[in-house]
Amino acid sequence: MPNSFAAQVLECDLLVVGGGINGCGIARDAAGRGLSVILCERDDLGAHTSSASTKLIHGGLRYLEQGEFSLVRKALQEREVLLGSAPHLIRPLRFVMPHDAHLRPAWLIRAGLFLYDNLARRRRLASSATIDLRQHPAGTPLAVGFRRGFIYSDAATDDTRLTVMNALDAHERGARILTRTTCERIEREDAAWQAQLTGHANATVRARAVVNATGPWVSAFIRDATQVRAHRDIRLVKGSHIVVPQIFRHRFAYIFQNPDRRIVFAIPWERGFTLIGTTDVEHHGPPADVRISSAEVDYLCTTINRYFRQQTRPADVAWSFAGIRPLLDDAHAAAAATVTRDYHLDLEGLDDAGRRAPLLSVFGGKITTYRKLSEQALDLLAPTLAPPRPAWTASAILPGGDLPQGSFAVFLRQTARRWPWLPLALRERLAHAYGTRIQRLLGAADSLAALGEQVLPGLYAREIEYLCQVEWARTAADILWRRSKLGLHVPADSEALLDAWLDAHPATRTPA
Repeated sequence: MPNSFAAQVLECDLLVVGGGINGCGIARDAAGRGLSVILCERDDLGAHTSSASTKLIHGGLRYLEQGEFSLVRKALQEREVLLGSAPHLIRPLRFVMPHDAHLRPAWLIRAGLFLYDNLARRRRLASSATIDLRQHPAGTPLAVGFRRGFIYSDAATDDTRLTVMNALDAHERGARILTRTTCERIEREDAAWQAQLTGHANATVRARAVVNATGPWVSAFIRDATQVRAHRDIRLVKGSHIVVPQIFRHRFAYIFQNPDRRIVFAIPWERGFTLIGTTDVEHHGPPADVRISSAEVDYLCTTINRYFRQQTRPADVAWSFAGIRPLLDDAHAAAAATVTRDYHLDLEGLDDAGRRAPLLSVFGGKITTYRKLSEQALDLLAPTLAPPRPAWTASAILPGGDLPQGSFAVFLRQTARRWPWLPLALRERLAHAYGTRIQRLLGAADSLAALGEQVLPGLYAREIEYLCQVEWARTAADILWRRSKLGLHVPADSEALLDAWLDAHPATRTPA
């Protein structure tokens, strides 16, 4: 569904600049309220912060220690909503916290977990408990000496696919999604904005309102592309992760709190790997210039080696990624790890009567609260835009999420009966990635041969065409590292091979 427009004037109610999770969520909410929406993203959807998270939908247990009760409660409420809206992309996950000498007393941790269990209504997840690590499966891979631990519930997700599904839902409700398209400048003219778009789509957009959801670039966009003066600022904090061959074979994840008070997770991931992260490091360079440092790799390896019998070396790292968290600047937070993960919506451009064209800028936020952020953004814009329909996303299902009985296990059994010729690993991957949209992907196919050429192991021409024509993929990196994580499972030269295949099949990139 890529778009390519000749230079022209497009009109809409709302222009959203930025195709990360917040921008796509806002576009979806606005389109569902009956507004005409254009979203532009200069790179791929979710190409930056929204594909570099720890892949968790969680309340943020450690934020209780910082007194952020309102943020935790809001995130826990959203965790419940998101579990219902995308059960193919978001799965419950039990976290184990070994009790260590430097931690707070066990009774205080149990009190904190009780609060975490009960700050918001919880229907889908099990409550916390104390466990004997000498008897529990999660204790087996741990180093000698850990006897007591705690277990609690949160959820894991595929962050980029969650972003893309929001964009897809927005598109199916009428929004135009323009990837590889830069918003160079916006200027007010009477009661509207004039925006200049360049790149894959070249156009002038006339919009009644603009949302600046550019994440780490939010302040730079205000400074460089508008005549508005920012009233807030962000703090750029780099979070890095490593992926290593699996350290443990059970289904539980771990949360470790280091003596330096920073948190590191170890999460079972992608059939045979363990995801480890994150770091919290101040970033002072350009937001696009971000990569994990050797010091961060050493820090993460040292951290997990303190807890696991099996030792991990930097040479064991199969993949790593880093992203910039655009955190709301808090002058009271000295350390990067203690900067608030809450958000602020800055609305500028209205007079006392609510006239003129508003510019709403998004400062901060986290993936768990993107839907609530989007809803509040539209509520702020509603007096100006007067959407014909009210807020709606709290009870809505994302594309592919309408699973039978809301159960992924039931859905997986149905896919096995309907497409028995799909190899198990491929069937599970497709079911998780597409949910019920797997029917649109596979169509009338009745064999692997009907899916076309196997371009890479486990990747067939039919899926490549679907990702390009329906989900805005354009490059091998889009497909192997964002729309999927197949890059972990294919030969090292696969990205170059897939890019060459795409160049040799230009019709693949033509919208359906």
